[in-house]
Amino acid sequence: MSAPFRPGSKPVALSRVDLAVRLGRLKLNTPVLTASGTFGYGDEYAHVVDLQAIGGVVTKTITVEPRAGNPPPRVAEVASGMLNSIGLENVGLARFCSEKLPKLRELGATVIASVGGETPDELATLVGALARARGVHAFEINFSCPNVAAGGARYWADPARLQATLARLRTLTSRPLIAKLSPDVTDITVTATACERGGADALTCVNSFVGLAIDLERMRSRLGRATGGVSGPAIKPLALARCHEAANAVRIPVIGSGGIMSGRDALEFIAAGATAVQVGTATFAEPGAAPRVVAEMRAWLAARGVRSLSALRGAFSAVSAQAPACEEDA
Repeated sequence: MSAPFRPGSKPVALSRVDLAVRLGRLKLNTPVLTASGTFGYGDEYAHVVDLQAIGGVVTKTITVEPRAGNPPPRVAEVASGMLNSIGLENVGLARFCSEKLPKLRELGATVIASVGGETPDELATLVGALARARGVHAFEINFSCPNVAAGGARYWADPARLQATLARLRTLTSRPLIAKLSPDVTDITVTATACERGGADALTCVNSFVGLAIDLERMRSRLGRATGGVSGPAIKPLALARCHEAANAVRIPVIGSGGIMSGRDALEFIAAGATAVQVGTATFAEPGAAPRVVAEMRAWLAARGVRSLSALRGAFSAVSAQAPACEEDA
C-alpha cells in the first residue's frame, strides 16, 4: 500500500520544489512531455515554447517511408474533446534524420522519437537507424494508433507479440524504450506486464480511445474514415483509471496521458502512480499548455510545502479510497 501523502507544515518557495524524474536512464528536468501527434516534431512550436522548460518532446510518429495520412476531414469536435483520424502522416525516416533532428539539436530539446510500424521488422528498422542518430534521447514505440488499418492498436494488442517485439528492439539500443499502450483492451495490466517482460523501460498509458461521430443529415462519419481517436477532457477519468491499473501492475515507470489540461490534472496522474505525464489535446487550443502545466504543478506543491514530486507519486490507493471514513474525517 502507498504511503499516505503528508503536506508540509508551511509553503515553500517555488525554486525549492524538485520536479526532476527519471525514465530508465533518461533524466528529465520536469515530468511534463508533449504527446506525440499534438506538437508536430517540436521545432514548429519553438517560437512560442521554450523546449528546455519542459521535460521533453515526443515527436510525431515516424514511419520507415513517408505517409500521406488519412483522407479529410481528419478532426471533428465532440463533447468535451476531439476526434481525430490523422493516419500517421509524417515525413518518413530519412527526412526526419536530415531535416528535423538537426533543428531539435540546435534547440537543445530532449527528444523522444515516436516510431510506428506495421510489423516488428519495420520497428526494428526505425530503432536501429535512429539508435545511431545524434540527438535522440529515447524511443516511444507506438503500439496503439487507432487510426490506421494495419499495424494499429488491434494488431499490437497481442501480449506475446508485444513482448517478443520489445525483446528484439532491446538488442538494438541502450536508450530507453517506452511502450505506448492502447486503452481499448480487456485488461491493460496484461499488455503492460508483457511490455515490461520484453524489456521496456517505461510505459505510456494511454493513447486515444476508438470513437465514432455521425453526421445524421448525410448519414456519414464526421471523419474521412469511419472511426478515429477520442482525446481531450472527456477521456481523463478513463485514462486515469488505466494509468492507475498499469502503475500497480509493473515496476517500471508509467507516463500518464489522456485529457490533461491543467497542473491539477497532471498531479492526479502522479498520485495515481505515474512518474511523468504527457500534454496533448490542450496544445491545440493553447500552444503553451505544457509549460503552463509545469508551472501549475510546481505552484500546487509549493503551496502545500511539498519539496519533491516523489512525495505525491502513488499516494492514491484505490483500496483505502473506498474505506469508510473514520470519525475524525467525518
